[in-house]
Amino acid sequence: MLRHAIAPVRRYTKASHDVVRHSRLNSDAKILLLYVQGLPEGADPRPLSEHAGRLGMKGRAYQKAKQLLAECGYLHEWREQGARGRWVTEQLLANVTLTREEAAGARTGEAVAVAPPVPPSERPPTVGGPSERTVGDSPPKEEEQEEKNLPHPPPEDHTGGQTPPDLAEAEGVLLSLRYVNRDLLLGVREARLLAGAAAEWLRRGVTAADLRRALTTGLPADGIRSAVGFLRHRLLQKLPAAKVLTPAPQPERPAAPPRQTLVTCPGPGTEHVFRPRSDETHCLRCRTAAAYEATLQPLSRTLSAQWRTRVEECVSGG
Repeated sequence: MLRHAIAPVRRYTKASHDVVRHSRLNSDAKILLLYVQGLPEGADPRPLSEHAGRLGMKGRAYQKAKQLLAECGYLHEWREQGARGRWVTEQLLANVTLTREEAAGARTGEAVAVAPPVPPSERPPTVGGPSERTVGDSPPKEEEQEEKNLPHPPPEDHTGGQTPPDLAEAEGVLLSLRYVNRDLLLGVREARLLAGAAAEWLRRGVTAADLRRALTTGLPADGIRSAVGFLRHRLLQKLPAAKVLTPAPQPERPAAPPRQTLVTCPGPGTEHVFRPRSDETHCLRCRTAAAYEATLQPLSRTLSAQWRTRVEECVSGG
């Protein structure tokens, strides 16, 4: 590849190789950072979204560039409530990576100490004269494998590939804390280490929303140095009491009435007995027959006489 470059003499912005060659920043994040750093000293302070809009960067592209700048330490935000109750967001964009403490110092006007580049040290000469180069074949494959720096093996999974539901929910709550406060950013391994303590909260009846609220309220004003240590201490110290399940009281059943003795029924037919429930003198069969004779039998006789008369009138009239 051929390269042709002319150094500009005016209207240019100095860019560090750390920014231009950053592996995690995409092109939108780099252009937005260089654009803001190239603004004149007397420029009006505007939100980062307006500068991105002038570059034609909107929607998802702007949100992705903003997220990468914040994760890499170039962008810092503070959300505070003003005297009149309105929430105000203050942004700080630097051309070097800053920690939360360094960004807070730069916000208040303190000078940020940047370590100067360390020059390469001079290597002392090797003692002795030059030796001849050993002639031979390349080392065997076994030696090459021993000398290779292999990556760390993945963590062992003792659950057979299936994470319990309470651990999975607790890990999701811990990983979502970064959206509430950036100081609570956890890695996947760190969230798995704390998932057991967080799952204990869920087993004791605490919902996921209440767990997230308990871990994000009352944070230190000067920031959090170690998110893992802070969350571990809060999970252990604020662990709620175990929920005691008390059995529901059994409803009291009314006492069964005493059983009556057998009584002889004075009704027609053969002699038979029955067990009365209150003060009955006849059995159910006799009482039913008596009620039928008193009500339904006269009615059936009346209806039969009426039909007989109607039929006779129809026959005589025909």
